[in-house]
Amino acid sequence: MQKEKIAFNHQFLTLPTELDGISELIELALDLRWSWNRRTDRLWKWLDAELWETMKNPWNILKTVSHAKLKQLLADPEFLALVKNLAQANREDDQQLGWFDKNYANSSLKTVAYFSMEYMLTEALPIYSGGLGNVAGDQLKAASDLNVPIIGIGLLYQQGYFRQFIDKQGAQQALYPYNDPGQLPITPLRRANGEWLRLKLDFPGWSLWIRAWQVEVGRTTLLLLDSNDSVNPPFHRGITSELYGGGPELRLKQELLLGIGGWKLLQELAIEPEVCHLNEGHAAFAILERAKSLMIKEQIPFETALAITREGNLFTTHTAVPAGFDRFSPDLMERYLARYANQQLQISFKELMALGRCNAQDEQEYFNMAYLAMRGSGAANAVSALHGRVSRHLFQSLYPSWPTQEVPIGYVTNGIHVASWNSPASDDLWKEACGSKRWLGETEQMQRQLEQVSDKKIWQMRIDQKQAFVQYIRQKLSKDLAASGAPWEEVELAGKIFDPNCLTLGFSRRFATYKRTNLLLSDPERLIKILTNPQKPVQLVLAGKAHPADIPGQNLILDWHHFLKRPEIKNRVVFLSDYDMLVAEQMVSGVDLWINTPRRPWEACGTSGMKVLANGGVNLSELDGWWAEAFSPQVGWALGDEKEHGDDPAWDALEAEALYSLLENEVTTEFYQKDKEEIPFSWVKRIRHSMATLTPLYSANRSVREYTEKYYLLAADNFLKRVSTKGEAGKKIVEWKQQIKENWPSVKLEEVNSEKEQDHYLFAATLFLAKLSPEAISVELYAENSAGEAIVEPMERITCLNQEKSTFFYQAKVAAMLPVDNYTVRVVPFYTGAKVPLEEKAILWQR
Repeated sequence: MQKEKIAFNHQFLTLPTELDGISELIELALDLRWSWNRRTDRLWKWLDAELWETMKNPWNILKTVSHAKLKQLLADPEFLALVKNLAQANREDDQQLGWFDKNYANSSLKTVAYFSMEYMLTEALPIYSGGLGNVAGDQLKAASDLNVPIIGIGLLYQQGYFRQFIDKQGAQQALYPYNDPGQLPITPLRRANGEWLRLKLDFPGWSLWIRAWQVEVGRTTLLLLDSNDSVNPPFHRGITSELYGGGPELRLKQELLLGIGGWKLLQELAIEPEVCHLNEGHAAFAILERAKSLMIKEQIPFETALAITREGNLFTTHTAVPAGFDRFSPDLMERYLARYANQQLQISFKELMALGRCNAQDEQEYFNMAYLAMRGSGAANAVSALHGRVSRHLFQSLYPSWPTQEVPIGYVTNGIHVASWNSPASDDLWKEACGSKRWLGETEQMQRQLEQVSDKKIWQMRIDQKQAFVQYIRQKLSKDLAASGAPWEEVELAGKIFDPNCLTLGFSRRFATYKRTNLLLSDPERLIKILTNPQKPVQLVLAGKAHPADIPGQNLILDWHHFLKRPEIKNRVVFLSDYDMLVAEQMVSGVDLWINTPRRPWEACGTSGMKVLANGGVNLSELDGWWAEAFSPQVGWALGDEKEHGDDPAWDALEAEALYSLLENEVTTEFYQKDKEEIPFSWVKRIRHSMATLTPLYSANRSVREYTEKYYLLAADNFLKRVSTKGEAGKKIVEWKQQIKENWPSVKLEEVNSEKEQDHYLFAATLFLAKLSPEAISVELYAENSAGEAIVEPMERITCLNQEKSTFFYQAKVAAMLPVDNYTVRVVPFYTGAKVPLEEKAILWQR
């Protein structure tokens, strides 16, 4: 029997735009403000409650429900009024003055272009892997709250990062579902004439066409690029197929697309940012394209343009190990960038490679994207205080002879967008204590406000959260077991596991060996005793992925799977598969104690522990990343001795012992010690102090304000000063650097003397400068105090001893706080407005 043909009807591809209220519905669905502002939840539930609970994607709901239902709902005065009122509320929010407007409206900072390989904004837009995307997404949201003028640039992946499925044997299976752009809350970016904005990049043998999309993130916009244009050959269409998939060539092409394509997109839109913020080195090619655009505009050489534009570039490094930097072979770089260097940048390929090499003369050395980011930026920062120290060691080779303390990398500790990670219960508590506008400005007063909340309210919040979390675990585990082919009895039992009154531990992160995800499993028998203690029972929730190529990481998951089979701990431990944003939201709101056991100092910052703060969870973590600066005995527990021990098994055993001991003797005891109202008074006191003191401090509100005041404003001013001279400022800096390069080998400290006079030292130095002007250098006294911190005192040029021989006499008087032998005279390059050693690394030390 012949099947009936399905008639093609254009109405299935469009929304009924003639209906009153549909434009407002579209406006609301495409603004990701709904991902952190819960006032629209009621609307999406009204449209389709089941789809909302399943998808959390209003745009897909809007495109899935029938036109008849839309027509019926929009004919309902109550529903229509709700739609219009919500849309009006968003518009009014857009018009409100933000923290930036109130404090820096008259500053020179108008636009920050924020480049990142991934963004974690909502599960409805799965273009993220983990921490890096978490930071990027949360900073965009905080920028919207504060109205800091940031615009994001990223890539739209057809498959994104892999999805995890755990089979019956406990093995991780990697799945790659397709991200249908039509179901994502994004829209094509179009020119004024309606044409889809597409850009062309020159690749070997073929031109690459890339499409542009836009995402509305409250008052902030994210621009995305993808290569899945039908005009491209298959091997180019797949460039934006997977996040962190494929080999080095695919990664290089993605980073060319992000950096060069991203900057071209800004030019097409006539957006001229004062500041370009590189979230990791992936987008460092934007440095080259930005300099090229100024080359063309001002008709100046690349080196001059780079000297100008670098002042407007900020590089944030996130890795704590050298292997974390993207590096590309000379052959691969030559294939893709030799022509770009020669024809567009008008420099040799060797000069281009030198920007990404430690040793410019080593033609076998790979090109390091982080080195390009450092050399092309006016400032660089790590993502915690400890990571700052680690990063200065990592980049030490770029600044030979300079003390590690003076390697030019600062830090801004990450923070989380609290409104995105609050549970409904904790959000209500924060609102009651601190007001509805608590995350829209400065947060310093919030500690006092939250400390006034009663024990009863805090504990009721925790009860509500844990009940919701247990219900979520039961539903998810039942579905996961059914999908894996588990017996029906096991599936039914999963619907009854866990007790919301039981102490609940949470442990979720990427399964990698340095994370020591199995430290808690070092002594299985002891862990079982902790979990099954009849007086102080404990339950454990696990989640996390291992990279598909990381076999040791996948074996760690297998170890836990085997442990889960132990009959003694049945219903005490669960592993939640496919750790994503939705799973994370549930875990950080439901667990009592968040455990983190990385091998110090390999966790650059870590943000998962920050998320539990806002929800009343408590941390037990290694003194690494953010916890190294946040910990005090009043807010949680810590592992480690603030030192590095490498991968020493003996030290791992000691820390495992410490972890078990804390759980047995302190954590469980405090949690189950309750007053007559059944409130664990000491535990609640810890919750209150943790929430009040740490949540505002480790919020994206604080980190974005810190980026603005510490880096963005200064970078904008410095860039505009240099660019205002039509290339002259850059030209002079290049000339200064050339003079240093040519004459530095001849500079000599001929004589250095010191003597003590009462309570101070008098230092004197004679300096031969060859052909260098004394204005091109600075003579300094250098010492280190007992904490290892650098002390730098300038020496004054007293007289010219011999003009013909270019010999000068310098003096300095300093308090005799340290032994005289601790001081050393040194000579460093100097140019007003230039950053040393970031822009010029030469240095001469007293012998």
